Amino acid sequence: MIRYSVIKEKNPREIVLLKGFSCAYGKCAFCNYILDNTDDEEEMNRVNLEAINQITGEKGALQVINSGSVFELNDFTLSKIKEVCREKNIKILYFEAYFGYINRLNEIREYFSEQEVRFAIGMETFDNEFRTKVLTKNFVTNNKVLEKIKKEYKMGLFMICIKGQTKEMILRDIVLAQEYFNEIALSVFVNNDTKVERDEELVKWFLTEIYPELNKKRNIEILVDNKDFGVYVQ
Repeated sequence: MIRYSVIKEKNPREIVLLKGFSCAYGKCAFCNYILDNTDDEEEMNRVNLEAINQITGEKGALQVINSGSVFELNDFTLSKIKEVCREKNIKILYFEAYFGYINRLNEIREYFSEQEVRFAIGMETFDNEFRTKVLTKNFVTNNKVLEKIKKEYKMGLFMICIKGQTKEMILRDIVLAQEYFNEIALSVFVNNDTKVERDEELVKWFLTEIYPELNKKRNIEILVDNKDFGVYVQ
């Protein structure tokens, strides 16, 4: 379990993986991060403080991820993030927030008023049927919803090379991601003991035909392995 790292390429920033309360949704078929949840605040405070204390402010930007959304971090943790941002002169702050929180994002913006808060959303795919039926991530988008997401979220998180996906689906997601998000993270799925499975043929195709050119784009980060950001559960 690695909880602190520094991303040095493309959009340099520090990153911490913190413990939170149970994810408000918690039903995504692909997610094993929920195993990192806890209701023990003493444990949460200890683990999170250890990670936060490693933050140096060297990049002026910090990404905070946890086993859910920023709204599942406790008050102690939020206060320590605020404190370290002030002490280390961190100006840009990333949090993840599930779609169900879209109307509450200003609460976090106001709490961290000294920073530019950039929200990331786990879209996974623009294909509603695949997202809801296969990944069991239960929100549906249309043009109106996508415009709202575009307004509220800076970063879109997507998963690719999953059994059931097609090349066409992945290419469409890449095109639409660039239309709706300023920053994009594409994760090549890695098997993780959930029922969702990696498609090795799609992986081979993506890495040989798509990755070399796509990876040149400064606003697209491609995680070929789930440890590429340096923090991970597995």
